[in-house]
Amino acid sequence: MSIPRVIATPKAIELIEKLRAEHGPLMFHQSGGCCDGSQPMCFADGEFKIGGSDVCLGKIEGCKFYMGADQFEYWKHTQLILDVTPGRGSSFSLEIPLGVRFYIQSRIFSEEEMAELEPVVKNEY
Repeated sequence: MSIPRVIATPKAIELIEKLRAEHGPLMFHQSGGCCDGSQPMCFADGEFKIGGSDVCLGKIEGCKFYMGADQFEYWKHTQLILDVTPGRGSSFSLEIPLGVRFYIQSRIFSEEEMAELEPVVKNEY
């Protein structure tokens, strides 16, 4: 059994379900960009153009979670935990009008877990 690279808290799952009911299928992207730092952003599936240097870390509640390959190099030894906090972020993420924002917690994988990780999928056109 492989270890997921990205998981979500119950609060994040509840928000994903709410957003999916309103917007349909969803996707996440986390970049290392200047505008939103490394805040995870939620979009209607296909509304964010995935680039050739993005990788898919897995799915959260059926929603693909992408990250820029350069950013992933810094995070590859950690499990990303998607969570929600009150406050308005400064992004185009779908949850922002609700007065909350997604954020990432993380924990370092053990050596045993590193051997059992889900594979990362490089974006292909």
